[in-house]
Amino acid sequence: MNPIGLISMQYARPFTAEHFPLFGQMKSFGFDFVELLVPEPGEIDLNAARRALDDAGLAVVLAARVNLQRNLASEDRTAHYSGIDYLRYAADCAAALGAKIVGGPLTGNPLVFAGRPPAPVEESERLARKERCVTGLQKAGQYAALIGIELAIEPLNRFESDVLCTTQQAMELLDAVDHPAIGLMLDTFHMHMEEASIPEAIRLAGSRTIHFQANENHRGFLGTGSTDWVEVCRALHDVGYAGPISLEPFRRNDDRFGVPFAQWRPPHEDESERLADSVSFLKSHLNLTRYRR
Repeated sequence: MNPIGLISMQYARPFTAEHFPLFGQMKSFGFDFVELLVPEPGEIDLNAARRALDDAGLAVVLAARVNLQRNLASEDRTAHYSGIDYLRYAADCAAALGAKIVGGPLTGNPLVFAGRPPAPVEESERLARKERCVTGLQKAGQYAALIGIELAIEPLNRFESDVLCTTQQAMELLDAVDHPAIGLMLDTFHMHMEEASIPEAIRLAGSRTIHFQANENHRGFLGTGSTDWVEVCRALHDVGYAGPISLEPFRRNDDRFGVPFAQWRPPHEDESERLADSVSFLKSHLNLTRYRR
């Protein structure tokens, strides 16, 4: 059975030492790991965090946070090399915490959350962006491999990235990088917007997927949206995916006119029952879709 995890920003952002007691709650709900955002320097004590994780019996996966100042795709040399340094730092954090995977939009070039609108670029710049991503990931991958860490690139929707949006684009990039420490992370939230078929995209990715995020089209709790979880889980079985699956159901119940859904907000009520139900929902689908009839 795939290990099932929960993103730390379900509860808080930033996630600091005062939130470590939540690890035990996550475990009691049935989660096997927590997906922590890569902590900024000084945000948490890594040794203390690892002890808290071990005490709760919870594993960990890391999610990278990029910005325009640490950006593999950037033509600015300082930003580009800062992007490489950040991925090395993220790998160091993973090793210290006992994680094996760092996933996320590692290629950089964030859009809406960086306040940067998308714009067309010349063909030469498109190719240059790809080359910068390739060389940056190869350098970061070499470092990560030395300490037993894998890096997983994540395609984002068109409003959050203008360099990597689809599984097909990710496969092209992985072919060019050609490094065993660099794999793929898929997120069904983004796939709803960019893939003609989520199950077929999962099959296209095949064994290159090393981390998977199971999210509804509206980022609500599993089973409350339009995702066909039967077909998603069947596709995961078809490719033999046995890696971690994390949940990010952090949409809050607030449908007032003008409320920005892209803005993260902390929980305003106890979501414990729905979180436990989400684990059960996913595990039941993963179990039952092993059988075709």
